[in-house]
Amino acid sequence: MEPKLLYFNQRNGTFQDISKLVGPAMDTPQVSRGVAIGDLFNDGKLEVVIENLKGQPTILRPEGGPANHWVSFELEGTQSNRLALNARVKCFAGDLVQESEVLSGGSYLSQNDLRVHFGLGTNTQINRLEILWPSGKKEIFLDLHTDHFYKVKEGEGMAR
Repeated sequence: MEPKLLYFNQRNGTFQDISKLVGPAMDTPQVSRGVAIGDLFNDGKLEVVIENLKGQPTILRPEGGPANHWVSFELEGTQSNRLALNARVKCFAGDLVQESEVLSGGSYLSQNDLRVHFGLGTNTQINRLEILWPSGKKEIFLDLHTDHFYKVKEGEGMAR
């Protein structure tokens, strides 16, 4: 059995090992294989689900810490594939610019949430959102609220 490891991205090209700081679930000796990430409870916080060879999966759920803002997008293709796989989303919020892609799969025997999630820190508004669909179509949305889930259907706009 090998220890579970969890690293924190320090946003300067380095990562900090925080495995011992997140609670007893990381200390439990188990043989684990896959990991998936998603917002299981639809509260804007991403959970980590660890697939264990024996027994129940382990769910790491964030608690405490700063109350930062977030936004999540569920994309549906019409001209592109229905799951919008490989759609690229670029989010501008204040001086923060992030980009993500709708990807299938994840780790061994695991599937990440297909929704695109952005952590926005203290930013309270999304100035601009760009979606580049696999079909080549580009859509732009301006002045979106934070702390919301949005559904975007290719060529048909956005709903909350």
